[in-house]
Amino acid sequence: MASGLVIAVIIGVIIISMGFAFYMYLLYQPNFIEVQAGEPIQVGPVKYIVGYEGEHTGNKDTQPEGTFFKIRITAENLDSETTIMTGGQFFLLDESDKKYQAVYGKFSDEDLLTDLLELNVPVTWTTQFDIPYDEQEKYRIGILATKIQSSNDIGIVCVHNCN
Repeated sequence: MASGLVIAVIIGVIIISMGFAFYMYLLYQPNFIEVQAGEPIQVGPVKYIVGYEGEHTGNKDTQPEGTFFKIRITAENLDSETTIMTGGQFFLLDESDKKYQAVYGKFSDEDLLTDLLELNVPVTWTTQFDIPYDEQEKYRIGILATKIQSSNDIGIVCVHNCN
């Protein structure tokens, strides 16, 4: 009788721990939000509008291995506290889902490195990605929330050859 009770308790503990693990798994799953270029997208407390600006070949200090694919980012903080935006939050995905990180350089006065976003004050920046550019390929921009914003949202914006 006692051994049956011990087995029942062990099975109960296993079921409860599996239920808790499944709940935590669901709680921390990323929430993918997909839009087209020029459409607003909210990632965490920040609303973004991202668009394709073109390509460039850098400047005398920074040259790409391929081509710099440039985007324009408008961001507005919808939270009650100041938050940060960095170029590291953005990445480019090509058609095969290869990920490219933003390249920092002083290409213009609009180049994003970091910025503090005040409540309801839209700001506009640009950033670029060093890619083997193909005019026919589809490109998407991924947007992650910062650690401070603690959001599971991941924005995906199609910016080139979206149809």
